[in-house]
Amino acid sequence: MVDITEHFLELVRLAATDLPPDVEISLTQALEREKTGSAARGALETILKNVEIARRDSTPICQDTGTPIFYVYYPEGWSTRRLRAQIESAVAKATQRTYLRPNSVDPLSGKNSGDNLGGNYFPTIHFEEVEGDTLTVDLMLKGGGCENVGAQYSLPNTALGAGRDLTGVRKVVLDAVHKAQGKGCAPGILGIAIGGDRGSSYLASKEVLFGKIAEDNSDPQLAELETRLTEEANQLGIGPMGFGGQTTVLGTKITSLNRLPASYFVSVSYMCWAYRRRRMIFKDGEVQYE
Repeated sequence: MVDITEHFLELVRLAATDLPPDVEISLTQALEREKTGSAARGALETILKNVEIARRDSTPICQDTGTPIFYVYYPEGWSTRRLRAQIESAVAKATQRTYLRPNSVDPLSGKNSGDNLGGNYFPTIHFEEVEGDTLTVDLMLKGGGCENVGAQYSLPNTALGAGRDLTGVRKVVLDAVHKAQGKGCAPGILGIAIGGDRGSSYLASKEVLFGKIAEDNSDPQLAELETRLTEEANQLGIGPMGFGGQTTVLGTKITSLNRLPASYFVSVSYMCWAYRRRRMIFKDGEVQYE
């Protein structure tokens, strides 16, 4: 198997320093919705200037470079052990070159590893074997501030009057956004999973965030709910960084999972405006980044 550590390193660099075009477009559109001279508009102007400087200088978009989450779709015959070793080597090199801040802290000792490595879950790497001869790797850098305001609900929720239906889902998601206020570094993106067990529901709520903001949901009911949640979240008046304004959420992505009859979980993964995700495609010795 070929050594593609340097390609993984470039994937990390792009994710950390170069905001995807769809996210930058959404932020620019949000800027135009805010009043001239308002705190909300000022926050978005600063965010967009920061995006420009980070791209120009290959410096991190945010001081919290987040948890690296990799999804690796590999051809039959590739070694996941070797792929993991190359990814971890790339993450350590990216930390050395300051594309990433040292973020991996032992929960018992409080010691920082210094290289963003730590056990089997830092970085987080998911592997899936696929047909064909193409290696596809998706990377997301999930910041701590937005991770802290994620939430999971078990329906029915009597306090919110939320039953086991999409109306109930809507109520608990808006509750999560309201509780987050500006702490999740708004304007954010909502990743929502309906169903599953506690673990799979949280996992899926992050997986759905790999999709582009403007991508349509293939399920008409969920597509309608995505639009409604984005609109209603923006009516809460929380605004960029909690300063008030028209844009609290840039978009909403929803997925669903089969569940046990006894359980109805709704998981909300909040992604901050620094929506750092990138894709690498490797085939026949050639690499492409998206």
